[in-house]
Amino acid sequence: MRSELLDARVAAELRAAPFSYPEVGATRGDLPVGYIPLRREVHIGVGMDYFQQARTALFGWHVHRAAGPKVISSSLQVTDDTVAVVRLGVGPLALRAPLRVVYVVDEPARAGFAYGTLPGHPEQGEESFMITMDEDERVRFDIVAFSKPGTRLAKTSGSLGRAVQERVTERYIEAIIAYCRPDTHPEG
Repeated sequence: MRSELLDARVAAELRAAPFSYPEVGATRGDLPVGYIPLRREVHIGVGMDYFQQARTALFGWHVHRAAGPKVISSSLQVTDDTVAVVRLGVGPLALRAPLRVVYVVDEPARAGFAYGTLPGHPEQGEESFMITMDEDERVRFDIVAFSKPGTRLAKTSGSLGRAVQERVTERYIEAIIAYCRPDTHPEG
């Protein structure tokens, strides 16, 4: 999968844009009311090799790209100041979803990040992706999100928008598991 970088002017505009929701950083704790919550947790392997592979896949946008959406980001690696436009669909009918990284965690046994929606994203809210290795070296991938429709199209799509988010979440999980399997290592 090819990596694409945002034009510097577009990246600067996205960095200057306000988040489209007030509860920035809320995926770190209790999720705010008034949004639809999403929580998924899956065991993806055992050992430091799995943890490091999952970390590489996540911070290099490989999980997101392998899940289907086209990711055009300001950086090939997720950092605190990364902005991106995620496109779902093809051609003029593709949904454009601008976002900015809210926080990054990069610790010896815990790594991941969260991003929040910017104006123009069909939803309002935040999503975090975290890899954790416990004392028994079991590696877990957690996705936590809260969102609500942010555009007229998203509001009128009803349960379709929620179904799309659920499917993309499943594809994130499939992608990280595939990336970390010892017998295969997809190129990113």
